[in-house]
Amino acid sequence: MTSPEEQLAILKRGAAQIISEEKLLAKLRLGRALNVKLGVDPTAPDIHLGFTVGLTKLRQFQDLGHQAILIIGDFTAMIGDPSGRSKTRRQLTHDEVMANATTFKQQAFKILDAARTRVVFNGEWFELMTFDDVMKLNARVTLQQMLQREDFKARIGNGEPVHLHEIQYPIMQGWDSVMVKADVELGGTDQLLNCHVGRNLQREEGQREQVIFLLPLLEGLDGVNKMSKSLGNYVGVAEAPEMMFGKLMSIGDALMARYYELLLCETVPDIHPMEAKKQLAARIVARYHSEEASQAARAEFDTRFSKKDLDHAELPTLSLAGLQPDIVSVVVAAYAQCFQITKSRGDARRLVEQGSIQLGGGKVSDAKATPAMNAGDVLKLDKTRAVRLA
Repeated sequence: MTSPEEQLAILKRGAAQIISEEKLLAKLRLGRALNVKLGVDPTAPDIHLGFTVGLTKLRQFQDLGHQAILIIGDFTAMIGDPSGRSKTRRQLTHDEVMANATTFKQQAFKILDAARTRVVFNGEWFELMTFDDVMKLNARVTLQQMLQREDFKARIGNGEPVHLHEIQYPIMQGWDSVMVKADVELGGTDQLLNCHVGRNLQREEGQREQVIFLLPLLEGLDGVNKMSKSLGNYVGVAEAPEMMFGKLMSIGDALMARYYELLLCETVPDIHPMEAKKQLAARIVARYHSEEASQAARAEFDTRFSKKDLDHAELPTLSLAGLQPDIVSVVVAAYAQCFQITKSRGDARRLVEQGSIQLGGGKVSDAKATPAMNAGDVLKLDKTRAVRLA
């Protein structure tokens, strides 16, 4: 058996904030499995690696003998978490949410042990509530509490609307904690207020308050912004192995430690940075696909870049039809269409002037150039991305 002190040392690695470590240690000393809650809203059918940070920490609790409770927010997803949002989310129908939940669970169980996970939908209690129940629940939270949120303050300051249904979200998330009797709630750093609402409601219900366990928001491939599909800086867990491997190889060396810590719960091995990055990419591909797919993706990457044999590699295809003939326009289009990465013309111009762009094996360093481009030519964009022209 792992002692409570040893468990705490394992669990707090990678945490952004725990409220509080002393209370978590006290709960670990109770000598029983703790109810560890992670709520997820299936607002899309597929998840990216940013979503897996919470799932990975939940698996850690699971492996230490605690009860993993995965709450699928079929009702909260119809509102959409307003945390960190500058605008109101599009409201989904219940049918859309439930369709997304099917693949969401499949992908989540690539990390969690399904046999040891309690999966609940919060519609189990919210759909039974009368309007009187909703009013009584709302009466337990003040508007001033809700308007403490920085995202709400910013939207009001910018003249953007905050709709009343969005204010319901933290209350609903907090009530989830009451219904599952959560001992610990996992969430991103943007979930602090929501988790505190849960503690308050638990206390009012005579329950022991949950420990708030906040995790960092994983930076995307750009190394700056939170991983997001809308920003195009994401790695989807359902993406093809070669695409996943290639995207992970594009991260900066400074971001590697963050990915190792939050995605694998490990430190970067003391080896050459390039090999460390390949091992990171290979292990993540193996987790979401298979060891065979991982080996094939690494071999394909080596063929493309390590061996410089791009002519025989399988590359994304960029159609020249309808594109402006200058090199900057083609580079912008290649990133956007083939890798879902937004590059400004200024970004593309700098890549050209820095000598990163190669066409047919030769560098293109004049940002005003309109070189001859033919179907089958290889356009190399950077150290890890290349496309074939069509």
